[in-house]
Amino acid sequence: MSLQVGDIIKFERTFTAEDVVMFTKLSGDEGVHHINPDEQGRLIIQGLLTATLPTKVGGDHNVLARTMNFEFLRPVFTGDTIICEVTIEKFEKQENRTFIITSFLCRNQNEKAVMKGNFSGIIL
Repeated sequence: MSLQVGDIIKFERTFTAEDVVMFTKLSGDEGVHHINPDEQGRLIIQGLLTATLPTKVGGDHNVLARTMNFEFLRPVFTGDTIICEVTIEKFEKQENRTFIITSFLCRNQNEKAVMKGNFSGIIL
C-alpha cells in the first residue's frame, strides 16, 4: 500500500477477558480493575493493551517508532469494540528512509472517543 498525507487507515478489535488475562501475565499490570469484574461482569482493559491498536497499524506498514503519545479519555471494557483511525499527517521520503508522522483517534462501539494521540517514526 502506498501511503500519502491525508490517508486514514482503520482497524478495529473487540477485547475479551482472555486478552486481559494474557496481557496481565505478560505486562504484570495486575490492577484490581483488570482482575476483578465490575457489576456487569466486565474487566477494564489495560491502557497499553488498548494502545496496541495504533501500534498494530504502524506494524502493518513497517514503521520503526520514534515517538508515541497516548491520551486515555475513558475506560475500555471487555466486550467493547474499538475502532482506531490513524491519519497520515506527514510522509516524507528522505535520502535513505521515509519519515512518517501520524495522529490517531480510537472510539468504542458507541462512537465515544476512548483514546487519542500520535506516533512518528521511519518506514523500514
